Amino acid sequence: MKIAIVYNRPAETGSANWQSSQDVLLQVEAVQHSLVELDVDCLAVPFDRDVSAFAAIVKKEKIEAVFNLCESVDDDPRLIGHPAAVFELLGLPFTGSGSIALMLSTDKLLAKRQLTAAGFRTPGYLAYDGGDISYLLDFALPAIIKPRLEDASIGIDQESIVFKKKELKEKIPVFFKKYGPLLLEQFIDGREFNVSLFGYPAARILPVAEIDFSSFPKELQKIVGYRAKWDEEAFEYHNTRRIFPQKLPQLLERNLRKVASGAYKLFMLRDYGRIDLRMDDLGKIYVLEANANPCISPDAGFIAAAGQCRMTYTDIIRDFVAFLHDRANK
Repeated sequence: MKIAIVYNRPAETGSANWQSSQDVLLQVEAVQHSLVELDVDCLAVPFDRDVSAFAAIVKKEKIEAVFNLCESVDDDPRLIGHPAAVFELLGLPFTGSGSIALMLSTDKLLAKRQLTAAGFRTPGYLAYDGGDISYLLDFALPAIIKPRLEDASIGIDQESIVFKKKELKEKIPVFFKKYGPLLLEQFIDGREFNVSLFGYPAARILPVAEIDFSSFPKELQKIVGYRAKWDEEAFEYHNTRRIFPQKLPQLLERNLRKVASGAYKLFMLRDYGRIDLRMDDLGKIYVLEANANPCISPDAGFIAAAGQCRMTYTDIIRDFVAFLHDRANK
């Protein structure tokens, strides 16, 4: 089986949010290295709006399957599901979630509506798409402003959290001008957990990870913002640790796993995913996000969770190849 490692063309160095955008190149390199190690015929193929050129490469190179690493198209997060839709149209088996799952889970407003309709606890929210902001001013504070359609914590940082109406009134127009449609979400000040799942046709739950904010000073709110993920010069980058607690109370771990598994199925995720959760001081668990096709850079959270099961990076890629073979043979 000849596999194309398909990825979005990242933003140029120095442009807005280039660190998160260029991370896809690290993923391509790591996946390609493992596929070569597994003696799998592969090549890296960028994906952009020139779909006919992509289809021509598929035909010329006799591509039989796709390892999908596309996180956008031309750095537009609204198009995250479009590459998968093209693979579906071309009849190519591909790794990760389908086009509908990618679009529904990435759009924060649609994701919230799905979670609420299905009875999952998720922080309260209001959507904003420009114009009059008066209806937002009665929203209970503190709250966090999030871009509706961005991924990788783009647009989310300490400045995103608001405590006063005046602050909210000033920030909403600024954020909207920069990021477009927004979500104003209840800020849950509590413990944060990430639960990764992996497998096909049924996904198994990997060890529960927790974000350790113990090094944060009081003036910093406990969130995993853009600086924590991508800015190597930031305090948050060096002091937002991922841990795998060994002695979680049995009931808490069971509830975390139950909620994560339910959210994974709700969004129709496939092969792998990561569910981000928060627990308040009353022990209530809230779903923050369902991440379809989470980052698989060697230092990413999903890879770390699989590592807790003694899986090497190449072991993980071998399983993805097996998923592709299963689909190709159906």
